Amino acid sequence: MSQSSLPQNPLPQDSLPQGKSHLLDDTLLILTMAVLAGCGLIYEYLLSHYAGRVLGVMESTIYTMIGLMIVSMGLGAFAARKVRCAFNGFVWLELIIALLGSCAILVIGGLIAITQIFPELIADMLSLPPDMKPQGGIFKQLSWLAFNSPYFFGMLLGFFIGMEIPLIARIREQIHQQHLANNLGTIYGADYVGAGIGAAIWVIFLLSIDISKAAAITASLNLIAGGFFILRYWRRLHWRKTFVALHCLLALVIILMFNYGNQWLNQMNSLLYLDKVVHTDKTRFQQLTFTERHMGLEQDNIINFYLNGRLQFSSIDEHIYHDYLVAPVMAASARNENILIIGGGDGLALRDVLKYQPKSVTLIDLDSELIDIFQQPEQHVNPRLARQILQLNQKSLQDKRVTIYRADAFIAINKLIKDRQVFDAIIVDLPDPSHPDLNKLYSVNFYARLNLLLAGDGLIAIQSTSPYHAKDSFIAIGKTVAAAKFVHVQQYHDNVPSFGEWGWTIAAKNGASPLTRLNKLKQLPINHQWLNLAILKAAFIFPNNFYQNKADIGINILGSHTIYQLHQKAWQDQQGLN
Repeated sequence: MSQSSLPQNPLPQDSLPQGKSHLLDDTLLILTMAVLAGCGLIYEYLLSHYAGRVLGVMESTIYTMIGLMIVSMGLGAFAARKVRCAFNGFVWLELIIALLGSCAILVIGGLIAITQIFPELIADMLSLPPDMKPQGGIFKQLSWLAFNSPYFFGMLLGFFIGMEIPLIARIREQIHQQHLANNLGTIYGADYVGAGIGAAIWVIFLLSIDISKAAAITASLNLIAGGFFILRYWRRLHWRKTFVALHCLLALVIILMFNYGNQWLNQMNSLLYLDKVVHTDKTRFQQLTFTERHMGLEQDNIINFYLNGRLQFSSIDEHIYHDYLVAPVMAASARNENILIIGGGDGLALRDVLKYQPKSVTLIDLDSELIDIFQQPEQHVNPRLARQILQLNQKSLQDKRVTIYRADAFIAINKLIKDRQVFDAIIVDLPDPSHPDLNKLYSVNFYARLNLLLAGDGLIAIQSTSPYHAKDSFIAIGKTVAAAKFVHVQQYHDNVPSFGEWGWTIAAKNGASPLTRLNKLKQLPINHQWLNLAILKAAFIFPNNFYQNKADIGINILGSHTIYQLHQKAWQDQQGLN
């Protein structure tokens, strides 16, 4: 058989031996693609994270943002075909992405702030009373657009990010001056690996720093990628001096964003609060904000504390909420020697528990930085606010009888069970189930394990959201507690001015029901600022037919997200989002 008739099985074009120049280009392009893929994923997380804080519906916001960005990336990939010169197009592309990535969150914050203060300015200019402040019509539409602007910027960024892979693929082939059979596979491989690395960087590092700094760092990588192209492919570019000037200008913008972006963003966010923002901080898990309202020389200033923009307590009436959370379970329990508190890292529930003179209290809260602020505020906030915090919680977190676990309660209670610890009373003071991570702490699984930790004659009290604004979620909490083998489960409610109508759940493991135990008392063992026995007993009475649809409401089994979904639906209905 002649040589010409032998089967020809040539190697793929991009695996053929190449010169050093092509090898260097390939290496740099593939590394660039990996870095840019990581940047793209980080932009998704940044905008999703910020949009979740702005809109409040964390899970659905994150999923919507990522979905929109992915669709936009597909559209960008199609649009890349219209770019005539891949080299010039890529440099322009990285300039645009760097600009949007570094400034988008600041622009979003500015739009929201402007639409919120604009009605106030109109009212002040026309001397309108507070109840006539313009909030409907065009003002409502502008506010809606501003609050949903994160989606617009997400789509815009996604569109331009989607153009990167097609342009890199074209650049490789133009450098090699031939079609590369495995070109897309190589680039997509770099893209996937880079995205994975970007996700790891987000979780390990960027999640714990200011969001504006994270955006600036990420944008700087896009700018560096554009700079690399200018240096490497100088002769192939048409607007060389323009590119250099724009890179220098954008580098200055990114430096300003890194140094001052968070300060500007906080100032804009401060406009969303009715009172003066006196301290704001970002922990690994949430945004903390303290506001202060001056009440005159003869009265203490009012301190409000927010997590991710949602009010957690106001110093003017937090005692009402904590009286109802703590007094029933402590007054009706057989003993008060060993108490467990889940959540409550502000030390306010702990303050009231310590009035019952327990021998020991165990407190479990996930956010270590939040605990630090309320435990040693003088090290984290201004002296005035520090004094007010310590006055509020009465230094309860510094008490020697208190053991603090800075951990996820869902996991941490397993150690308590393993150590065979038993508590006379358990108090669950967690935020509302507005996020899937919180939903698990409202599940049958969690309550059943708390049941194992509770003494036979002990009681458990649980913060249970609003029976008025989130009625089904409130009822579902009671049903879920009952499903965790608590013999008697009862619910009660009252008005907390800062929150509106609010509710709690109390349950007994064995013996008499909580209300039966309270009925045997002549008065509460401890004098509370607001609560007395008569008011407390009345709190167990609900309006007619309040529980008429109880049978139709589900139980929150781990993984079902029942309570989370009910709470989100109620929140959306209240906000008019449905």
